[in-house]
Amino acid sequence: MESKLSLIVPTYNEAANVEALVSRISQSTGGRLLEILFVDDDSPDGTASLAESFSDRYPVRVIVRKEKRGLASAVIDGIKEARAGIVGAINADLQHPPEAIPALLHALDDGADIAIGSRYIPGGSCGDWTLTRRIISRVATVLVHILLPSIRRVKDPMSGFYLFRRQVIENVSLNGTGFKILLEVLLNGIYRQVAEVPYTFNTRRFGRSKLGLRQSFEYLLQIIKYSAQKGEFLTFFKFSLVGASGVFVNMAVLWLLTHYCNVFYMFAAPIAIATASFSNFVLNDRVTFFDRRSSSPKIFFQRLFKFNLVGVIGAGINMSVLYLLTAGLNMHLMLSNLAGIGSATLLRYLLHAFWTWR
Repeated sequence: MESKLSLIVPTYNEAANVEALVSRISQSTGGRLLEILFVDDDSPDGTASLAESFSDRYPVRVIVRKEKRGLASAVIDGIKEARAGIVGAINADLQHPPEAIPALLHALDDGADIAIGSRYIPGGSCGDWTLTRRIISRVATVLVHILLPSIRRVKDPMSGFYLFRRQVIENVSLNGTGFKILLEVLLNGIYRQVAEVPYTFNTRRFGRSKLGLRQSFEYLLQIIKYSAQKGEFLTFFKFSLVGASGVFVNMAVLWLLTHYCNVFYMFAAPIAIATASFSNFVLNDRVTFFDRRSSSPKIFFQRLFKFNLVGVIGAGINMSVLYLLTAGLNMHLMLSNLAGIGSATLLRYLLHAFWTWR
């Protein structure tokens, strides 16, 4: 059973897609398929009974949940019931093409522990998504990469189309909160290699999307919770405190130079800025990113150069957002400046985490 596949299909009101989905999965997987496991949330449109009707021709099993709802918890219940050594998930709406499953299986055969259908690697595509949806998806992915650094190497951690070896989640408790169970598998699973396989996200032909404001809010809570568990929220908090301390250092040096040393303020200001910047760098190196410190003087000065370069980029972002919101959208100057500061802070943190203290 180790090379066989149990494919979990969470459903709610997907009767119009069941027949085509079952047929295409069966044709694509051939002798590797052990079961197509539908986990249905008691759909009023008869999804469960229709899926069950195909069990005499295809390896279909159906689990009906009477008092539970949610995609992630449905997948987890399916994992508990799955019989094969390889477990996977696919949406019922045919937006995930079953024809890509062989490529995912091939990635596992080549040594991967988790194989992910990816929209964001060469060859992958979001299909005919609107610009707004593309932006939302990218922002959601960037948030994951910022708040959950351990999975930054995965280009599409939001994918709902994936396979993994059962050993990945042995002795791992999956709680099933939120909208994307793959995040929890990537964060808590036991694995060595992740492979991403390109696919094109197709357009839903029948039924209605389950993605709405509630799911978006659940997703946000999910990554915040995981970030807090992994300590990344604390890292960002430290980064923010260090930035605040830089304001104090800047003001203190400027005041000392102008009031006690009688230095002209236009000469004192650059010294104050440079002192605060160096203070921020040292504190970030010793406090915020202490686990990535290096004793090498060469690396120290390389990071110092990168730190100051990121500071210049951040200042440019701050000014750009300030101008665009104030001049373009007539937003109040103080609100525009606050938005600029927030945008620059997030960008600086991302660049420092990904680049300066990589």
